[in-house]
Amino acid sequence: MIQNIPLPKEICIILTYRCNAKCNMCDVWHYPTKSGEEITPEDLEKLPSGLRFINITGGEPFVRKDIEKIIEVVHPKTQRVVISTNGFFTEKIVNLCKKYPDIGIRISIEGLQKANDSIRGIPSGFDRGIRTLLALRKMGMKDIGFGMTIQDKNYKDLLPLYELSNALGYEFATATLHNSHYFHKLDNRIENKDLVCKEFSKLIHELLKSKSIKKWFRAYFNYGLMNYIYGKERFLKCEMGTEACFIDPSGDVLPCNGMNVKMSMGNIREQSFTEIWNSVQAENIRNAVGICNKQCWMVGNAVPVIKKHMRAPVKWIVKNKLRVALGKEPDLCF
Repeated sequence: MIQNIPLPKEICIILTYRCNAKCNMCDVWHYPTKSGEEITPEDLEKLPSGLRFINITGGEPFVRKDIEKIIEVVHPKTQRVVISTNGFFTEKIVNLCKKYPDIGIRISIEGLQKANDSIRGIPSGFDRGIRTLLALRKMGMKDIGFGMTIQDKNYKDLLPLYELSNALGYEFATATLHNSHYFHKLDNRIENKDLVCKEFSKLIHELLKSKSIKKWFRAYFNYGLMNYIYGKERFLKCEMGTEACFIDPSGDVLPCNGMNVKMSMGNIREQSFTEIWNSVQAENIRNAVGICNKQCWMVGNAVPVIKKHMRAPVKWIVKNKLRVALGKEPDLCF
């Protein structure tokens, strides 16, 4: 056993692979987990306390009947909890947020109505998502917003959806297509890279024009998405399995959700989290992460290192804030 490895600051918990959506960029719905085999609230009691952030995701987390009990367990263990959902189960979401009004909700909306409903395979999915967000806003929820995965089918909606979220006062998170065991996909790709990245550059310009520091860092993150689409090396080295990790529905602790093959550091049903984190198996997987050449750039694996290594992002932000203030375009070289 390796001793005294610092515990992660962020954990993403994949509660289930059951999902009511049929997204074109994610085939998880073809491989649903059985409800009786998924991690329980009691399993999650083993997670360490003092975390900075926990993301709850799936599949669709709100298909879990015990979602409220799960939040009851993880809520005291972290400074912040955000649930990623397609927003379909409005009543369940609203009821949970009444009990835990300080959690965050990110509803996956893949563009305006036509694009979203086509990509997600949920009839009236856009309408359901927006209605859920409006209900949450009406009850005073603050940490709510959209999450959009940009691809060829929806890139034209990137700016309009950002403008809609801005007008409504919602957060706006972005991603792009990735391939991995988690998505059960190896053929996701952007065909019209220049057209897609042109829209990203417009978004970056708008984010840098704002007075929000958070949006400036989101501009840097979106620059990283452009860099990923063009197949370049990550701006910041991946530190998954060290700074953050994932837990899948079976209880396996994973360094990330981006590898083509699942690599487990151990299972929280069989060991304590500390035993797993300090194990030889975990160290071997960290070494595998260190030589991974996938160059993934997702919120879960980019944000922790952006927070840890601030110098490069801040330098880029200062340079490009000045450019925008002088009426120039951001410097988006690759």
